[in-house]
Amino acid sequence: MNTAELDAIDFHVHVEQDAHGHFALDRELLDASARYFRSDQDRTPTVEAIAAHYRARRTAAVVFTVDATTALGHPALSSEEIADAAAAHADVLIPFGSVDPHDAGAVRRIRSLVRDHGVRGFKFHPSLQAFEPDDRAHYPLYEAIAEAGVPALFHTGQTGIGAGLPGGRGIKLRYSDPMLLDDVAADFPELTVVLAHPSVPWQDAAISMATHKANVHIDLSGWSPKYFPPQLVRAVGGPLKHKVLFGSDYPVVTPDRWRADFDALDVKPEVRPLVLKENAVRLLGLGGPR
Repeated sequence: MNTAELDAIDFHVHVEQDAHGHFALDRELLDASARYFRSDQDRTPTVEAIAAHYRARRTAAVVFTVDATTALGHPALSSEEIADAAAAHADVLIPFGSVDPHDAGAVRRIRSLVRDHGVRGFKFHPSLQAFEPDDRAHYPLYEAIAEAGVPALFHTGQTGIGAGLPGGRGIKLRYSDPMLLDDVAADFPELTVVLAHPSVPWQDAAISMATHKANVHIDLSGWSPKYFPPQLVRAVGGPLKHKVLFGSDYPVVTPDRWRADFDALDVKPEVRPLVLKENAVRLLGLGGPR
């Protein structure tokens, strides 16, 4: 990947359909998410479609699925297949893996995904995967990721998955309180932790963690920047300018919409390239060692 030829790196892009026509979520959850985000674009793009979309925009994308097989009872897309497909588009795609935290073979799979399939990080969604990230039963996962030297990206805050359904389809928001990751970041100082999304209703907690701990970062996906809480805008332009990352949450939020609204945000010109690309280049080691 030649980062000099890129205008931006989108740190948060979902693969929702594989080459066999299987979807990452069941139809009820897909439809509820589309209604929540009021998205009318293709809700289930494949790796190839994502690559074409981002290449046309001179933008790279961190791509992943979420393995919530145990919690949802719905078979996950294969992170191995996603990573292998992304390798054919290495000019614009950066694959992350996902493992089911409840799977006894998750640690072994983490090591295989890095070693054999070249993944550059891992994605977790505590609410969707139904686990408390500070439970020490999951610490072996973080040990393996830290040993691999790649970041762990955690969904935090509100989720559109299950939104508007009775009981939210049983999906519990409390698992995605960013403070549940404070122990993780403290106990694994060598692990890069990325808090995905404005962590509403826990935005102040996320800012506090990223300010306090050198290994904690924030991606700005899932919300149009025009809806960012004011304290997040201040942090982006000031104390966290080297620790925040452009992310869209494509396909539910498009990179075009996110960037157009970010252009209108009250952020200093010198901060914009940090958010859009330079922080991600450093964090992912795309320009050399992190």
